[in-house]
Amino acid sequence: MTFRRVFSKAYVSYRKVKDNAFNQRNLFYTNVLLSIGISTLGDLMEQSYEVHTKEIEKIDLHRTAQMGFSGSTAGIICHHWYNFLDKIIIGRSFSMVIKKLFLDQFICSPIIIMSFFATVAIFEEHPLENFTDELKTKFWILYKAEWMVWPPAQIINFYFLPTKYRVAYDNTISLGYDVYTSHVKHSKDYKRESKSTDDKD
Repeated sequence: MTFRRVFSKAYVSYRKVKDNAFNQRNLFYTNVLLSIGISTLGDLMEQSYEVHTKEIEKIDLHRTAQMGFSGSTAGIICHHWYNFLDKIIIGRSFSMVIKKLFLDQFICSPIIIMSFFATVAIFEEHPLENFTDELKTKFWILYKAEWMVWPPAQIINFYFLPTKYRVAYDNTISLGYDVYTSHVKHSKDYKRESKSTDDKD
């Protein structure tokens, strides 16, 4: 009985927290905080791997803070984007889901990638130059990865989930993608490729 009571109280507390987090009044803040948390965790995982492989000596918390801040812009954009999509395309038929999927990939995905590079560039020297250089050298790498990851994930998202859970679901998928994003952003290999391309020009 004691275990049942403890479990029952824990479950009731969980339901209260979930209901508060995902109600209309708090949903925006929940989505932004989730996105910040996942982007931060993704970078910490990537940096831990880089420490393990001796690519870097220790974890750079300044870099992690930048990546976490970039998650805030993704959270803001996705929160408003999903609300907008559900207002202009109403229903969950297969054709509606496919329409949402293509709008998401052709409109929202490029905006998210550009906002990522722009947000991180703010904290770097020569932000405008870094932003334009990284768009030229790394945008297509991330955009191609988007087409590998998100279409099947978003079919599930658009078909099965109510709007209020969409960003939370995104973040469960996004953890692996955020690790890759951090890798592309900070990898010396991509920097070398950029320089060699510039030298040829």
